[in-house]
Amino acid sequence: MHAEPARSWSLPELSRLAAMSRTSFAERFRAVAAMPPLTYLGRWRMMLAQRALRDGDSGVRALAIELGYGSESAFSTAFKREVGVSPLRYRRQARAGASGTPQVH
Repeated sequence: MHAEPARSWSLPELSRLAAMSRTSFAERFRAVAAMPPLTYLGRWRMMLAQRALRDGDSGVRALAIELGYGSESAFSTAFKREVGVSPLRYRRQARAGASGTPQVH
């Protein structure tokens, strides 16, 4: 997931790559990461998005594609749900050095 965040990962595919049953993989992943695999993937993508918005120059549309979202709208909706502000607002706040810039933990 870390090497290919844009890939359309699924639980069956992840469990196959880990050579485990879906149930065993999901239970083991949750025990280690404290969340289900696809929730982790979403959070990982949001952390990458925050870094890119803060430090990079990619547009929101390009970033959405890089992170595996089907559209800019889907990415923006997911970002706002996780972070609390739109991607462009996050970029402006982060670059202005706003002390209250939201973060995904």
